[in-house]
Amino acid sequence: MAYQEKKFDGLSDDYDRYRPRYPAELLREIARKAPDRDRLHVVDAGAGTGIALEGLVPLLGPDCRYEAVDVSSDMVAKGRAKFPEVAWSQGPAEPFLEKAGDVDLIVAAQSFQWMDRPRFLHAAQHCLNPEGVVAIIQNNRNYGASSFLDAYESLLEEVSPGYSRHYRDFDFKAELTEVFGPQEGVIEVTTADWEMPMPRTAFVGMAKSSTQVQRGISTHGDVVVERIAELVDRFSEGDTLSIPYRSELFTAQTPAAGAGGR
Repeated sequence: MAYQEKKFDGLSDDYDRYRPRYPAELLREIARKAPDRDRLHVVDAGAGTGIALEGLVPLLGPDCRYEAVDVSSDMVAKGRAKFPEVAWSQGPAEPFLEKAGDVDLIVAAQSFQWMDRPRFLHAAQHCLNPEGVVAIIQNNRNYGASSFLDAYESLLEEVSPGYSRHYRDFDFKAELTEVFGPQEGVIEVTTADWEMPMPRTAFVGMAKSSTQVQRGISTHGDVVVERIAELVDRFSEGDTLSIPYRSELFTAQTPAAGAGGR
């Protein structure tokens, strides 16, 4: 399913302030897999406000050629203010990659599920250099390890039309293998379990930055935020919640020049 242009408009400030960042170990893994070239060409696809770039630019260095694309004009404006050295574009990632070339690293952080994934992957394969990498990274709330998150997901399923906690349960490894496997690309999966301490007010702010909660508010009004706040009060100890996450990194690397039929 292709993601919609206005899905995140109006949410950029809360999104940037409250969304969790990505585990350092997974970002280091992306940097480790990137080709060993003097000046990498990096594309952040579905970049949002540049949260992935916050961790990647220090690892990859300032001399890379960075591009970022997102469908939301608000997200792009926020990202451009944070990273003026990055070339920002507003629009879908799929046609952007179809017109791109000479790319070494494509990152899709918390965005791949919204895309036309087969189109995205074929475009990525087409524009990547030999030994180029596409990296899909996502933070998933680990509701199986938390009674609070289990209750929160149940609330979202009740108030947000069409929402299911399983909305991101796709086999990304199989999708990468289907596109990159025939050319002897290397597909790998890395996971990280971690916890994020969060003030109660920050969790409510993060929730309000999500499209699921915004759909609930559109349908039921501000009572949705009140119910989230009540849930937080019921489960928090003091002023802080501990939110468990399971983060996943899916990578595909194209073969070296002259190998794998490229």
